[in-house]
Amino acid sequence: MAAVPVVKAHAYGNDFVCAPAAETGGDLPSLARAICHRHHGIGADGLLLYMSHDRGASMRLLNADGSRSELSGNGLRCLAALVARSQNLPAGETVTIETDAGTKVLELLARDRERYTFRAAMGQPTNLRQSSIAVLGEQVTASLLEVGNPQCVVLGPLPDQDRFNRLGPALSTHPMFPAGTNVEFAEVVSADRVRILIWERGVGPTTSSGTGSSASAVAAAAHGGAARSVDVVAPGGTQRVEWREDGVYLTGWAEVVLEGHWLS
Repeated sequence: MAAVPVVKAHAYGNDFVCAPAAETGGDLPSLARAICHRHHGIGADGLLLYMSHDRGASMRLLNADGSRSELSGNGLRCLAALVARSQNLPAGETVTIETDAGTKVLELLARDRERYTFRAAMGQPTNLRQSSIAVLGEQVTASLLEVGNPQCVVLGPLPDQDRFNRLGPALSTHPMFPAGTNVEFAEVVSADRVRILIWERGVGPTTSSGTGSSASAVAAAAHGGAARSVDVVAPGGTQRVEWREDGVYLTGWAEVVLEGHWLS
């Protein structure tokens, strides 16, 4: 029986199991589903396979259902926390992570025991536009864009639980998104504050999302009258998003909570 070393970390409840890519192999989607299972496994929103290097790492991400994802802002920060922890990096250092969505650089702002706060350069949002989508017998206006992964942001009052549970998966798997999409419902509370609910592709409801927070902030600024620097409040907590001329910057924390071995 092989024992795979693992570290579990979360950012505002959005949790990931990190495992060295060299220690895993075979059917990775099945491994992700097993590890991420909330009752039979460790439990997580995603499995992050990584290779470490000096002040950084490379990563591949599989969602809880075993599907691939290009990027996770919170997962990115969880891996950066693992790098900072294992290499004992002080505040002020930068961590560089190679992802399927390009190279991301994170500045370590603070560390407090196992909690690490970063400001991450997420890059430029692309393909930003509004679209009317026919779904569940109605027309929904959404802001569509990519922030390393596909995002569909519905601006307006947040839906109740029943509407969220119906509309979230219907949009995430809508035919106009052949590869699926992440979905956020975003309400502009004030010029510098946006509240969101998240239905994540390949996962379902999540308490937080780094790319979802970034996409919601961009959509709120472009189509909802918000400022370009906002607090984005998800059920798990608040992250700061700045949409600057050189791209989007995401500030928040990640916390390492478990270190052990997966017996496969």
